[in-house]
Amino acid sequence: MKKALIITYYWPPAGGSGVQRWLKFVKYFRDFGIEPIIYTLENPNYPINDKSLLNDIPEGVETLKQPIWEPNNLFSVFGKKKTESAGFLNPNPSIFGKLMQYIRANYFIPDARKFWVKPSVNYLKKYLQKNKVDVVITTGPPHSMHLIGLNLKKQLNIKWIADFRDPWTEIDYFHQLPLTKKAIEKHHSLEKKVLKNADTVLVVGNTMNEKYRKFNKNTITITNGFDGKLNEVVKKLDSKFTLTHIGLMNADRNPDMLWEVLSEIIKENSAFKTDFSLKLIGKVDNSILNEISKNNLTENVELINYVSHKEVVEFQKKSQVLLLIVNNVPSAKGIITGKIFEYLMAKRPILAIAPKNGDLAEIISKTNSGFVVNFNDRIQLKKTIVDLYSKFKENNLVVNSKNIEQYHRRKLTKKVSEIINTIT
Repeated sequence: MKKALIITYYWPPAGGSGVQRWLKFVKYFRDFGIEPIIYTLENPNYPINDKSLLNDIPEGVETLKQPIWEPNNLFSVFGKKKTESAGFLNPNPSIFGKLMQYIRANYFIPDARKFWVKPSVNYLKKYLQKNKVDVVITTGPPHSMHLIGLNLKKQLNIKWIADFRDPWTEIDYFHQLPLTKKAIEKHHSLEKKVLKNADTVLVVGNTMNEKYRKFNKNTITITNGFDGKLNEVVKKLDSKFTLTHIGLMNADRNPDMLWEVLSEIIKENSAFKTDFSLKLIGKVDNSILNEISKNNLTENVELINYVSHKEVVEFQKKSQVLLLIVNNVPSAKGIITGKIFEYLMAKRPILAIAPKNGDLAEIISKTNSGFVVNFNDRIQLKKTIVDLYSKFKENNLVVNSKNIEQYHRRKLTKKVSEIINTIT
């Protein structure tokens, strides 16, 4: 078997979306002749934990660990507690919060995990000199993981794959950071160094592929996916007309138009008010809760804090409609939220508010799995929700999706294994 050393910040018991991609690749690697070795944190302090994911790690996988020192342990760079996700960039920070954001943006480049780079390189260099490994794989964000790979590549000339679960300088919150011109230039410089020096660059979508291919022609799209059986039949759907959103809803993901449209429909249709339930599963920003209250939707909303991945799957399967919101940011066209693939597995109608010419819309269209409404298209959004509700009342709310099997984690792992075999 060929050996692949995977350098990842997120690893079980970490929960959330960041851990899923490489956990699932590792789960299936041995089926395709790849023996994974994991390098991760010895002293993790993850915002979200999900111990159930430990069950997906194959027995006997070698795991290397080193402690990390994070400035977040001393203060929150986002004006939030450490236990909250960095995705919740405080839109109204205090004076101290603004100072912390400025320091985070301009002195911790590419991110606050930069202090793990040097000790990791020293540790892994010694390990690799004593143990044969065919390829090193780094996955980000945090993108400081790629700097570990870059240094190992330069010092040992080992084969290296850089995997981008999200873009670097075009990640959704990058434009919000109080960056100086010098800091912006440094981010772009480091990003280009990683792209140009990696033997292969993996990305999750075609828009990112087009941009990164300018710096590395061996840029390959491997989407995220789902892991489970497609032919499972749900015994019972929700009795109410449920619109379910899974995952973080931060300030950038606040669909004002949706709350206003739902409020409008409730005012016009008393039956809809009785039948409708909005389930928000995961952390929700206060700005969103305020908008929900402002539009008199609170009594129709069910807030459910973080639950295990297994429970998430069950919520998805039972929901009448699955809600997907793309952040309304400059890079929106290239955003493909990982939950889209989990939604596909559930085989329930998907309602997405996203660019109709974006990567996400293309996936929904090719799989015939739902509906995409542009950010400001109120008329179309209202029509779509009313149509879905009418089908619900007729007991005919179904979706005839297709071409979903290509996104199964095992099939995607096969593609990654073929890439490893090609470059080693």
